[in-house]
Amino acid sequence: MILVRSLLAAAGACLLAAGLHAETVTVGGVKYEDPIEVRGAKLQLNGAGVRYVTVLRYYTAALYLPKKAGSAEEALAMPGAKRLSVVALREIDSGDLGKRFTRGVEDNMEKTAFSKLVPGLLRMSQLFSDIKKLSPGDSFSIDWIPGTGTIISVKGVPQGEPFKEPEFFNALLRIWLGPQPADWKLKEHLLGKQG
Repeated sequence: MILVRSLLAAAGACLLAAGLHAETVTVGGVKYEDPIEVRGAKLQLNGAGVRYVTVLRYYTAALYLPKKAGSAEEALAMPGAKRLSVVALREIDSGDLGKRFTRGVEDNMEKTAFSKLVPGLLRMSQLFSDIKKLSPGDSFSIDWIPGTGTIISVKGVPQGEPFKEPEFFNALLRIWLGPQPADWKLKEHLLGKQG
């Protein structure tokens, strides 16, 4: 028994030394690991928070980046893989969510830049419409993978082909980090400002 305990302790120490130890951050009852790995890239949790619609908790969101960023400009300009994870806290009509996202992109971009993204935004809206609804606890992620594009996964399953336009991921990220974010408090939390 002492030998087994010694072996387990040694294995734990090796994992810690290898940097594989992940911490958990809980936001709105949802646990987010820090760090995570996305397609071979190690990303750290930049911040996480709750999206409110009126007084109702709608979903939690977490932003993962290669290194910490304290401003939207830093996060948007940072090279490398990135992820925005979202977990529903209540039942959400997916078609409505897709429309909100399109409106959020439009609110945070110049008209000419927005018009170039319309085909991708229509495809994204359709993708969410096809899902119908997200139940409490359901999740989706938006990943930027250099050389591949933007991948939207729902409940861990990639949805269709990657969005190839390099500006597509940043356009989506501006929904939360742009000059007219979906939720100002959530923007602050995603940028690591928990005050």
